[in-house]
Amino acid sequence: MPRRTLSLPQVIDDLVRESAADGQSYSAAAARLIEAGARALRRVRRPRYFASFDGPPDLGRMAERYLREAARKR
Repeated sequence: MPRRTLSLPQVIDDLVRESAADGQSYSAAAARLIEAGARALRRVRRPRYFASFDGPPDLGRMAERYLREAARKR
């Protein structure tokens, strides 16, 4: 498990302590709160690109052939 040193403002430190479940360590409470916050803020990752075009209907099966042919034309 990685170990990190965090510098937290007092108000955040108080929030972690107040939010800890009975018997839960400070580290476990902080990890739980960080995870919950990160999940709440997580955005859906978009693909790096989105290609849309008209092409042959068998492109999925014949893609390598079409790419070879296109490379030879150059």
